[in-house]
Amino acid sequence: MTDVAAWDRRVEEFWATADGSDVDGVLTSMNALVAERPAGDAAALMEWAGAHDFVGLEAEAIPLYREAIAAGLDPEREARAVLQLASSLRNVGQPDAAVELLQATAGHPAVGAARDAFLALALLDAGQPGAALRVALEALTPTLPAYRSALTHYASQLPSAE
Repeated sequence: MTDVAAWDRRVEEFWATADGSDVDGVLTSMNALVAERPAGDAAALMEWAGAHDFVGLEAEAIPLYREAIAAGLDPEREARAVLQLASSLRNVGQPDAAVELLQATAGHPAVGAARDAFLALALLDAGQPGAALRVALEALTPTLPAYRSALTHYASQLPSAE
């Protein structure tokens, strides 16, 4: 077992240099990091899921993300895991499940408006383009230096997510 802060730094270093085209290298390297943590460690499960997701193995990542969330992640990692799980669900053809998950999740400063961006993508794939545009505009509008009032009004005229 290793010091958690040191392990987190090595995980950050891993992600800074990971090459998604090297499936075996990514999985082997992340597996070595995961093996340093106790069995069932929520953070290790989340990173292991993320490695699968990163190399295009979303279907394998989904149960790992769920296991990590159930194991009790810290709030920042949980926010990231939920987004990554929702993205994986959308990518394997389950946009309705992604929408449901994201709508049940509060935002977190660590992910900013990414929750809304992923929700907009999931809504689009779920056949709700108007609701997708509304979510995207509502996320974008507060960042604009001008035209907030007009865009807030226009967004309010679009359908809400079902």
